[in-house]
Amino acid sequence: MEQKSIALDGPAGAGKSTLARRVAKHFGIIYVDTGALYRCVGLYALRKGISSTDEAEVVKLLPEITLEMMYDDDGVQRMLMGGEDVTEAIRIPEASKYASDVSAMPPVRAFLLSMQREMAVKYDTIMDGRDIGTVVLPDAGLKVFLTADPKIRATRRYLELKEKNIETTLEEVEREMFSRDKNDSERAVAPLKAAADAVILDTTELNLEESIRALCDIITGRFVL
Repeated sequence: MEQKSIALDGPAGAGKSTLARRVAKHFGIIYVDTGALYRCVGLYALRKGISSTDEAEVVKLLPEITLEMMYDDDGVQRMLMGGEDVTEAIRIPEASKYASDVSAMPPVRAFLLSMQREMAVKYDTIMDGRDIGTVVLPDAGLKVFLTADPKIRATRRYLELKEKNIETTLEEVEREMFSRDKNDSERAVAPLKAAADAVILDTTELNLEESIRALCDIITGRFVL
């Protein structure tokens, strides 16, 4: 039986990971946070002291990187890099900047693409990122583009980091988000954009529970899960 796949794309701070995780739990399907894969590569380069824009040096690191996705008892995706749980470490602002830069590198994208597609072949999945519906899963059964006002997105991300005791300021998060939006939408390879057949979901005026209901309604309108 063909697996059901949901591609959830959108800019940084749109709430993709939170919504995808909750929706996956609701429907009993697998959640794949593809951004976490790029964050791992970025974190690895950061720890090695490699510039986030030095493609030649980043590519040299790829054979050294071993990544695993695991799921805890609550269905939350945990990222292991070389056996180390880096789920929290990859969320610091500097790692976000590295993730944005390395994700624009074709060899990095090729390195991670097969891992992402294999998950959609094996399981009913909701997969979030920036090019899932356009590149990774162009034949996904449902494509949703999640968006919100940039200031709202920055505030949400700041509160999320604060809750995890990650030291930063709202101004720093806004700067990082503006930079990432620019990088993601202007990069030559797989730029951030809504797929032509994507459903647009703007959560600017919605709280978390309203956003979850809206996404669930879109999904149940397409699939029987």
